[in-house]
This record gives sequence, structure tokens and C-alpha cells, in this order.
Amino acid sequence: MPCCRGILLALALVSAWAGVARGASAPVLEHLFPVALQRGTTNRVTGVGTFDGWPVGVWVDAPGITFRCETNSGRFSVELAPDAPAGPHLVRAYNDRGASVSRFLIVTPGPQVTEVEPNDDFRRPQQIESLPASINGRLEKSGDVDSYGVTLAAGQTLIASLEAYVIASPVDAVLRVLDSRGIQVALNNDDGRTFDPFIAFTPKSAGRYVVQAFGFPYPAGSDVRFAGGPALVYRLHLSGGPWARHTVPLGVSRRGETRLRVIGWNFPSGAPLERRVPGDASGPGDLLLLGGPPFSNPIELPLGEGPELLEPEGPGPLAVPVPGAVTGRISQAGEEDRYTFEAKKGKPLLLRVDSASLGFPVDAWLKVENARRQELARSDDGANADPSLEWTPPEDGTYGVVVGSVVHRGGPDHWYRLRLDAPAPSVRATVGAGEFLLKAGETNEVVVSVSRRHGHVAPLKLLPRGLPAGLLGIEGVEVPVAGGDVKLRWVAPKEAPAFSGEIRIDLVTGTGEVVGHVRQDLVTSGSNNGVPNGHSRLVTEFVERFWMTLIPSP
Repeated sequence: MPCCRGILLALALVSAWAGVARGASAPVLEHLFPVALQRGTTNRVTGVGTFDGWPVGVWVDAPGITFRCETNSGRFSVELAPDAPAGPHLVRAYNDRGASVSRFLIVTPGPQVTEVEPNDDFRRPQQIESLPASINGRLEKSGDVDSYGVTLAAGQTLIASLEAYVIASPVDAVLRVLDSRGIQVALNNDDGRTFDPFIAFTPKSAGRYVVQAFGFPYPAGSDVRFAGGPALVYRLHLSGGPWARHTVPLGVSRRGETRLRVIGWNFPSGAPLERRVPGDASGPGDLLLLGGPPFSNPIELPLGEGPELLEPEGPGPLAVPVPGAVTGRISQAGEEDRYTFEAKKGKPLLLRVDSASLGFPVDAWLKVENARRQELARSDDGANADPSLEWTPPEDGTYGVVVGSVVHRGGPDHWYRLRLDAPAPSVRATVGAGEFLLKAGETNEVVVSVSRRHGHVAPLKLLPRGLPAGLLGIEGVEVPVAGGDVKLRWVAPKEAPAFSGEIRIDLVTGTGEVVGHVRQDLVTSGSNNGVPNGHSRLVTEFVERFWMTLIPSP
């Protein structure tokens, strides 16, 4: 199992481990600070949380990342190998009483700056001598404001991008820029995709400017003061160089080369960049990460199964194939963009608009029309604030699909991507938590919610992997054709020894082929009396590698 190397020799010192953990509760890990580390370095990291018993074990989801407990509770020395995989990683703390939930650690190829207090006063900010820079910060106390000084040339666009919401930090962060007199020249609290702020500020005159980060509690409460606390960690990215905003088209095809125009700030020529992406491009899930010089920030592009088209400038609707996608723009108030597509009677289709989820200010609606422009189906909101439709044509023919703005607004940045797909049969299986606690001599139950969609009826079984020897129920459970809640029952004999380790639960066919894994979704969304809570977007959005703790009989 990929436990961290070097921490008590990963339980090799059994007696010492048992002495530390006996009678203790499971660790509670809220956050790591700093949350981002450069590979090839060794760093002192604080585990924010509660550790009733020290030291603890630490599991990381990738090799090359080693946690070692220091003397003081909650203090780690973290060593990253030069080839440690860059990107977000999941970390758990564990002992013989259980494991914490997964938290984020981000590995970067470039150097990181750590916030140095005091830096509340804009007249005495922490100076950032060169750009670009990525800063690990923390709003450590109530009322905290963190100030960072930068030098800008006239006409040079400063990019300030903060990550807190997407790493599940409990703060609704705000960014602002002050000039040398302390006058506010830019402010933002929402980048359009999430509750994280983003600023692109172009000064008319050269000089020293100050970027300030502060925030309010998330979820919001009755306290109107600036928030603070040990778990309110963030990453602040500052750049005065090339920075990509989006591409046109907004997606990339898996079926052929896609020519892109990259639009952003501080490009050498001052004009959009041209990129070509081959048809065999791939990425995590249905996304491609586009990066590389001259811009320093990778951007996420949806991957499609058909061509990626552009809205025509002339009259007449564009015919969009299925599968296929088109990038368009609501350029002026009241504009409605029409497209056509061919459909077969009884063959379901999925129609979806991506705009707000990509950070554009379009509150879109979507509708399907027949040849006489009679409305057949409509949506103005979906699971992620963008509209989508699952629609079955009543007869063969040519249909229209129309995109517009709910609030009748338009403009040069009102982009959207309309996607048409014939949905394939699929299955999804989830658990509510990724840490399982079992007790010897008892029956322990885990509920897996299985959703079969679009005609998925293939025989399936839930098959756990990595369970300790002697546990009953390891043979797995058949999944009903209708899906629903499936219960895994594990019985640990009274004499079962202690166990603490990684497990997973596979979805397998009747022939034993693994076709998927049970996951725990980390993203959530909701509201309490109209107050948003949860995190609908995170740097890592699910876990497929779980942790089991078996506590022996007294």
C-alpha cells in the first residue's frame, strides 16, 4: 500500500505504534500548511487539526512524497523526490483508531513563497521581488489582511488569482489592489467559476502596488468581521507575464486536430496565440490541460467526441453533427443563437451549454424546436448553473437548438460552448465516506449507491480489494439491474487482528473484467436558508482509494 515511507517504518515498530495509538481517537486533519510544495525539496509542514496520540501515520496517493513526524504534535517534515508527480494529491492521517478524511497537498515544479507575518499594513507589505510568484498564505487570526508588494510597469497587466474555495479552505476570499497611496484600484471576490477571486489590473503609471487578501467565513454566518483561523489557508498566484484566459473554440476534439486561438493577457505580440491540438489528445477524465510557454497557467479544456465548430458570422443556422460542439457568443442584448441538428425517433440526446461553469458571465437558457420553430423542450438551469437537456426526439427529422441569455445581456466576453451527444450506457457507484471503521466480532455495513443510466443493464458485481484476511463478505455483491443502494456486509471474527490500510471497491463484469471503481465524491453543493455551502469545484473532486481500520476485540 502507498503509505508514507519513513514514518515509524510504516508500522514496523508495532509495539511503539500501539503504545502511541492505544486509547486514542482517530486523527482529524483539517488542512496542511503550506499546502503547496516544490518537488525536490524538504519542507516543514503543519497539520491543522486534532491528533489525540502522536505520532500518526500518513498515507499519500502517489510515490515520492514522504511525511515524517517531528517531535511536536501536528508538525511534519515532508520530503518530495525530484520526480514526485506534479499536481494535487490526497493525504490522510491515520492511527489504529481510524483515519482522517482526505486533504489536499499540491506538488509544483516551480518554487513557492511562504507568507511572512506581520504583513497586515499596506504600508509595510511582504515584498514580492520577482514575478511570477506563487504564495502559500494563511488568514491566521480574526480580522487578518495579508499584503504583498509588487512593482509594475505602465501598461503591464497584473494577474492576481487566489485559490481557497477549490482547496476546501473555509473562507470566502477577496482580493484587492492598492496604489502607493493606499487607494483601491481593483477589487474582486468571485472569478465567475467559484467563490475564489481573480483580478486582471493594468496600471496607467509605473510604480509600487499592493495586493491584499482577506475574506469572510465560508459557509457564511452572522459574523461580519474578516475571517481568520489556522485552517484558512490559500494559494495566491501573481504574474506580470503571459496568462491564458480561454481558447476559441472552447473545447478540443478527440476525433481530429483542433486549431485554437488562446486569448489572455501580456502575450508578446499582443494578439491571441495559435495552438494546434492533435486528435489523440487526452487528459484527466473529460478535460485536457493546455499549458506551456509563453503562458504559465494551464487551462482546462473540455474534450469532445465530435468536431469543435465556431458560430458563423453570416446569416443562417449552422448544422451541428451529433456528437459535436459549437463555440458561440451572445454578443449583444437579446441575441438568440440558432443551430440545427439531425435526430432519429426514439434515440435519446444530451444537449448541454457550458458557460458559467467556464467563468463567463452568461446565465444561459437552452431550448429545442421543431422545423416550425415550436418549442419542444427547454432548460435554463442545470446542476452547475448551466442548462442541459436529456431529450428524446418524437420523430425523424431536422430540429433546431437555440441558446440565449435569461437576463437578455450580451457582450464580447459572453462565450458559451453548446454540446450535442448521443449518451452511451453508463454506471456510477458512490459511497458517502471513504474511511471505514470496523470492529472485531461485529457485522459492519457499507452502503454503495449505484446509478445505471441510458440503458445500462450489463451484469455487475461490487468486489472489494485489499481487505484483511479472515474477513467475511469479501466475495462481493451482485448489483441489481435497476441499481439503487447495494449493501456490503463485512463480518470480522472476534479473534481478528488489528488492520489499517488502503482498500478499493471495483465494479466487475461477470467475466471478472474491471469496468470502474466505487468513488467518494468530494464535491458537494447545497444551501441552508439560502446560504451556499459545500464545494462544487475542487482541485481533486473524488476519491477511489479508501481506508479501512479494523479494531480488535478488547
